[in-house]
Amino acid sequence: MSMLMRQERGLFPELLDLLDAPFAATRAQSQGIRFEDYMHGDRYVLRAELPGIEPEDIEIDVSNGVLTVHAERRVEEKERHRTEFRYGSFTRSIVLPPTADEKDVEAVYDKGVLEISLKLAAPEEKSRRIPVHAKKAVQAKAQTGKQAGKR
Repeated sequence: MSMLMRQERGLFPELLDLLDAPFAATRAQSQGIRFEDYMHGDRYVLRAELPGIEPEDIEIDVSNGVLTVHAERRVEEKERHRTEFRYGSFTRSIVLPPTADEKDVEAVYDKGVLEISLKLAAPEEKSRRIPVHAKKAVQAKAQTGKQAGKR
């Protein structure tokens, strides 16, 4: 496939490869685990790209509104000339929505994609209206209550 790309880029493919090469390693390291999220009914769903990682090499923790995914890709012992694969540990933490239920979490791994879903509770009403009464009306109510208690 890289041969096709070189042919399509025109006159200076090697120059473009050389300019891109020093930044490719830092770009791959800084990305870590890539996520996407969406709502599905009353569930918050996170999907993470984890190709080539075995399900037993994935750990998911949730605590204090933060979900952390830790995965590890182990080096396969083979004789090779070059590799662009990333090996080692990868960790990423995501802040969850405030109504996420940390006790209702499900995770499924299929074809290199980890899908995690959490139930979202209905949002609580954060504010309520407080009626404001005139001072005279409040004092009159209090006096009426005292007089009723004396009878």
